[in-house]
Amino acid sequence: MDLRSGLRTLTASITLAAGFMAAAQTDSSSAPQAPAPAAAAAPAPTPWKIGPMEVSGFLDGYYSYNPNNPTEEANGKMNDYYNFNQDANQPGLSAAKLTLNHDPAPIGARVDVVYGRTNRLMNAAGQLEYVEQAFMSFKPAKWKGLEIDGGKFVTFAGAEVIEAKDNWNYSRSLLFAYTLPYWHFGGRASMPLNKVDTAGVQVVNGWNNITHAVGGPTIGITNTLTQTKYTWSADVYTGKADSPGQNGYRNLFDTTLLLTPTPKVSGYVNFDFVQQKNTVTSQGEGNNTRNNALGIAMALHDQFTGKMAASGRYETMNDAEGFATGTPQILQEFTGTYEYKMKYGLLSRIEFRHDWSDQASFHKDNGFTDSQTTLSAGVILVIAPKR
Repeated sequence: MDLRSGLRTLTASITLAAGFMAAAQTDSSSAPQAPAPAAAAAPAPTPWKIGPMEVSGFLDGYYSYNPNNPTEEANGKMNDYYNFNQDANQPGLSAAKLTLNHDPAPIGARVDVVYGRTNRLMNAAGQLEYVEQAFMSFKPAKWKGLEIDGGKFVTFAGAEVIEAKDNWNYSRSLLFAYTLPYWHFGGRASMPLNKVDTAGVQVVNGWNNITHAVGGPTIGITNTLTQTKYTWSADVYTGKADSPGQNGYRNLFDTTLLLTPTPKVSGYVNFDFVQQKNTVTSQGEGNNTRNNALGIAMALHDQFTGKMAASGRYETMNDAEGFATGTPQILQEFTGTYEYKMKYGLLSRIEFRHDWSDQASFHKDNGFTDSQTTLSAGVILVIAPKR
């Protein structure tokens, strides 16, 4: 698809979204009516199964228009500081995913196989490529909620997750892309301390790696407090990291406050601080440095109806030494997303995003500028019994 065809596709998507919004406004202006009697709860859908494993999945594709027009020679024709929807002015496959899951009772297992840009970014060669997660679980009924998992699993840290369908915005935040791990390999345990508080501990092999050549033992401590109107989670990861080899040391503090004042309106505040300490090896590689990156993100989500929602996100990230992004800078971004759930498991999103920096770090044609604006359309097909 060329740029002109892509723009026509994106324009048609925006027009369609505008029609949906207009319809919603018309419906909301109608006269109030007496509430209908409460309907009986619909029975839970029967899961699809292969043997004891429940089966689900999704396909996630998008088109992102970037008027900066970064070239193939400049940066591979990519939106700067994006991750899973990075392709600019061309259609892209963010992810195709298949999930096999059996909840622990008392033994369970989960395997998530992923293909597309998501896999290329999160999995290096030799790191269980094409596998997002693969772990066994053990949860005896007599252990009062204690669950133990072992294998490869996604990180606990962050306000967002890898799957776009489970986030409010289509694109991921700067903090998610540049201050957090995607996954860990090792073991973890979690247990409810009471009705509202759950704690966990993890022993893993660094960030996004399995082999000892690029990491070392890392400890993770997690906690989640769930109340009626808010949920507060905090976690710390500390351990060896690959800068260079096992001689570096990395610390991460991540916390998110999720606010749920009404059934339709939600918000969150997410703070991340990551520190990398590099040490000279016996071969003289590397240097003695200590670099930090930190940032804060805020988001608001309004679920107008069961089918339509809108979300806004603002964040700022201070990467003073260039540890996270490769350029010493202060990055900021604002993202606005409109969502419409269609039939047959189709989820569509239209998203405007503007990023800016105090440095000229965004590619424009074959040069650089200090900002970037994108307009993206994403469509996700959710494959499950009840979509």
